[in-house]
Amino acid sequence: MQTPGPERARSDRLADWFVAKGATRIEADILQPAETLLDLYGEDIRARAYITADPLRGEMMLRPDFTVPVVQQHMTGGAEPAIYAYSGPVFRKQDRAGDRPSEYHQAGIEVFRRDMPEQSDALVFSLINQVLAENGLHLRPVIGDIGILMAAVRGLATTDRRKQALLRHIWRPHRFRALLDRFSGRAPMPAARKQVLDRLGQGSPADLIAQAGAFTGLRSADEITARAEALIEDARTRPLAAPEAALLYDLLSLQAPSRAALDHLRGITPLLPAITPAVDRFAARLTALSSHGIDVETLPFEASHGRTSLEYYDGFVFSFLADDPSLPPVASGGRYDALTAVLGQGKSIPAVGGVIRAGLFACLQGGKP
Repeated sequence: MQTPGPERARSDRLADWFVAKGATRIEADILQPAETLLDLYGEDIRARAYITADPLRGEMMLRPDFTVPVVQQHMTGGAEPAIYAYSGPVFRKQDRAGDRPSEYHQAGIEVFRRDMPEQSDALVFSLINQVLAENGLHLRPVIGDIGILMAAVRGLATTDRRKQALLRHIWRPHRFRALLDRFSGRAPMPAARKQVLDRLGQGSPADLIAQAGAFTGLRSADEITARAEALIEDARTRPLAAPEAALLYDLLSLQAPSRAALDHLRGITPLLPAITPAVDRFAARLTALSSHGIDVETLPFEASHGRTSLEYYDGFVFSFLADDPSLPPVASGGRYDALTAVLGQGKSIPAVGGVIRAGLFACLQGGKP
């Protein structure tokens, strides 16, 4: 998995450009503790990551990105506010040979700042937009906001269990949609779940456990009982009210120029008041982007954008896309405030960052040095 020298040199030059704009260069270990990354990204990352066993350090992973190690370094002693730049390889397994490289270089920037988070969002987006344009790459930008969707889910008039299920699968659009269809009554209960509920209807969870030891698998009797009671509670839960479900479906499908999207969101906040603070942040972000010369009248906004990205994004998200839809984003990033709280051992700080894929950047330039 040897990365060509020119890609590394291009990545380093991009990082140097960020340094010239005020960032501090930072390095990160290539080997990272797998437990930390699996906890943050979920087990889905295991299929894409290169994992090895170290006799002293335990299970280790070749870094799948830079954000987590940069956050860890900052939270253990970084000054505030801070802007970091970095360059180096990241590693991801691919599904098919020749599909995409398993090792590729990223150059990136991360901003840690407690005040004016929308200004930090605009700064990261505008810097990446600027360096792409200065190098002749006029790509299609698109922005989103995971925070608006999260706020909408938290405001639903349903059980905490159902809201947590939806929040857990926000980054898995198909699974999220299947849950929403079921919770709103648009889709029937899965057959396997119905079969279990039918069996539970014939006796208590304890009776069921006693009758079929194999049913418990590797779980304890208490765990099986709790799960059975949760299934029964969920089956008795009323579907989402039709108007509320319709608003959530509308939000998921929202695609419009950013200013028009804001107007639309302002229009539905009286019906979905839980999203009001997130929409206010979106409005402030558009003002900040405008102050950096970004045309928000035409900047595309997609409410579902970023939902297949890494799971730590919880607010503003963005990508810069090539004309070829088979290519990954040339640059992407977003806000991850909750991640700093998880890694900060009681401390937290608002943070946002973005990366550029140096090899793809060079390819689209036509191989220019």
